[in-house]
Amino acid sequence: MSVHFPEVLLSGGMVRTAVSSFLLAFPALFSIVNPFGAALIFAQASAGRSQREIMALARLVSFYSFMLVIVSLWLGGIVLAFFGVTVNALRVAGGLVVAVRAWDLLQSPESVEAQKEKQALQGGRTVMAPNWADSAFFPLAMPFTVGPGTIAVAIALGSGCPSGQSFWAYSVGTTVAAVGVVLIVWAAYSSSEKLVSMLGVTGTRIVSRMAALVLLCIGVQILAAGVQGFAMDMWQNILKEAARHMN
Repeated sequence: MSVHFPEVLLSGGMVRTAVSSFLLAFPALFSIVNPFGAALIFAQASAGRSQREIMALARLVSFYSFMLVIVSLWLGGIVLAFFGVTVNALRVAGGLVVAVRAWDLLQSPESVEAQKEKQALQGGRTVMAPNWADSAFFPLAMPFTVGPGTIAVAIALGSGCPSGQSFWAYSVGTTVAAVGVVLIVWAAYSSSEKLVSMLGVTGTRIVSRMAALVLLCIGVQILAAGVQGFAMDMWQNILKEAARHMN
């Protein structure tokens, strides 16, 4: 029994890391993507299509959105590190982007909806390409579903593994969160017409404001982690400099 006890502790610690990272990533991604609010605009963008085409379009948009989020989660930090951007700087910038985005959504969801509608609809017209798949990646997946704010959040989350915790367990939690959000996007887009009749504009804005409040808290948390990281780095440098002078 004592031989396997450390393995049990390790496994339990990894599970806790995965669960905590999921609980951090899921509300952040869900709030900034806002699947229910986006579904109302998706219904306008897919107006005139058959239900079969809408289902296929929702599935393809969700797949492209998942790939964008996963690439940002897994490789975004590496790309920024290549350009010399530190994790703490990424957390501060990502936290600011998330907080500003959440504040705009909290104060005036109407302007955010108008911006998303402009992204999804080309020149005020319904997206009616001869082949419905032509509009799946652009503009419906990017930048409508996964925009710069979502990418910034994903990069900040992917680079935010706390020190002393398993990176792989943390990555599993964030990846499962991304899968969960994309599945909700697929379900919301597939049943966008039903959501329009059920929620309406008022209900959607209530959901958007609630999600924005959660997103604002998460943005502040990411920002605080970056500031704390900078402070810890400065303190360690001061200690090293003091030790060097003493020697």
